[in-house]
Amino acid sequence: MKILITGSNGLLGQKLVKLLLDKGEDTLIATARGGNRLPYPETDYVFDQMDITDKQQVLEVVTKHKPEVIIHTAAMTNVDQCETEREACWDQNVNAVNYLIEASAKNDCFLLHLSTDFIFDGEDGPYDEKAKANPVSYYGESKLAAEKLLENSTINYAIARTVLVYGIAHDMSRSNIILWVKKSLEEGKEIKVVDDQLRSPTLAEDLAMGCYLIAKQKAPGVFNICGKDLLNPYEMALKTADFFNLDTSTMQRADASSFTQTAKRPPRTGLLIEKARTVLGYEPRSFDEGIAIVARQIEK
Repeated sequence: MKILITGSNGLLGQKLVKLLLDKGEDTLIATARGGNRLPYPETDYVFDQMDITDKQQVLEVVTKHKPEVIIHTAAMTNVDQCETEREACWDQNVNAVNYLIEASAKNDCFLLHLSTDFIFDGEDGPYDEKAKANPVSYYGESKLAAEKLLENSTINYAIARTVLVYGIAHDMSRSNIILWVKKSLEEGKEIKVVDDQLRSPTLAEDLAMGCYLIAKQKAPGVFNICGKDLLNPYEMALKTADFFNLDTSTMQRADASSFTQTAKRPPRTGLLIEKARTVLGYEPRSFDEGIAIVARQIEK
C-alpha cells in the first residue's frame, strides 16, 4: 500500500514514519512544509515538501504520488495561538482539509484526518464517537469544521479523534506534561498543576498504531484513538514524579480558574475507545507504561 503522511516532522508524523518503516510493508511518502527533519535515510521512503495551505501544491504532490491512503497529521494545534491567530488557524485546520479532500477525490485516496477531544465542551465527558460536539475554543471550532467538510464530502475517509498526545521525537520544538514535570521538579521549580480537568493522555506510539490500523483496513467513520486512563493533569504529574523518584514539595494542586489562558479549555473530556478496540483491535498502553517508554527514549 502507498501511504502519504502530512506533517511528517511533527511528533505523530515521526512516530508514523518509524512504525511504517519498521513494518516494511508499505511505500511511504513523507511530506512537510519545511525541509525533512526525520532522522531516517531517504533510501527507505520518499520525502516531498508540501505546504498544506497551498491548494495547487497539495493537488500536485498528491497527483504525483497517487497514494492509496493519506494520513493527515499536520495542523495548527496550539490552542491559545489559534484563538489569537484565527486566519492562520482556519487556513491550516480547515482550508487545508478542503484541499486534501479535493486532491483525494481526484486521485481516489482514502483520507484519514486527525481530530481532537476539544470539539467537545467538556461538561459531560468522557465521550463516545456519537456524542454531540460543542467546542469552547476557536481551535475546537476549526477542528469541528474540518470534520463537517469530510462528512459532507463524497470521498472515503476516517476521522481519528485523540487527546493530549505525549512522547519524544527527534528535533522536537514542543514539550509535553511528562518532560515539563520532570524538568521542573529536577530543577526545584515551583509548579502549579490543575486537578479539575479530566483527560485520557495518549502515547504518540499508540496514536500512530491506531492510525496505522485504520489506514490498513481503510476503516471508514469516526474512531476515538487515545489512552485508556482517565486522569487529571495533577495525577499525571504525580505519576511522573513517582516514576522518576522526584521530590513533589514544590508542586501545588490548582484549579483551572487560577490560570490565565487566552483560550477556554473544556473541563472534562477524555474519549471512550470501545469502538476502536472492537473494530480495529486497538489496545493502548496505560499512562504508567507510557511514562516508562518515554523515560527509555530520554536516555537514548
